[in-house]
Amino acid sequence: MTSDRLIFRQDVLGSRRFSNYWWAAVSSIGGIGFLLAGISSYLQTNLLIVSDTSSLQFIPQGVALLFYGIAGSLLALYQWFTVILNIGGGYNEFNKQTNKLTIFRWGFPGKNRRVEFTCPLEDVQAVKADIQEGLNTKRKLYLRVKQKRDVPLTRVGVPMSLSELENEGAELASFLGVPLEGL
Repeated sequence: MTSDRLIFRQDVLGSRRFSNYWWAAVSSIGGIGFLLAGISSYLQTNLLIVSDTSSLQFIPQGVALLFYGIAGSLLALYQWFTVILNIGGGYNEFNKQTNKLTIFRWGFPGKNRRVEFTCPLEDVQAVKADIQEGLNTKRKLYLRVKQKRDVPLTRVGVPMSLSELENEGAELASFLGVPLEGL
């Protein structure tokens, strides 16, 4: 988060989080392991280091292992794809020089890969904090903009701490000169 007198910018972490790297790696190892086990069963030769699956019957055990291997490998490919493209990553920029607010996120490839929202700073009415405790905890910051829905500012995923939410919300509300609602 950078801030000087005229520009306030918040970087938003997308899918390049440690947990996504971890699960992509685990899915890759598991998918490739099951795939090699199924192929070992079909070829009747051991392709694995940790165990010998060449003695398994291809039908039905080898087919099941092959199916799980293909499914796990496709899941891993999807996870690596989202990490490489940094889906959901971007920034929130509030610029008093140009008098514009820009919210930018990366999406999936296609015509809507770049998701960008801009509006004049005068249209911002408030910074809203949405806090829901319980089993499915939600802690998010929104911008209340004239004649539009609330625009989300925080990342998707792990909920931020209350102190972090308060600090970010108060800092942004102070910079924009608007009230902070919901706290």
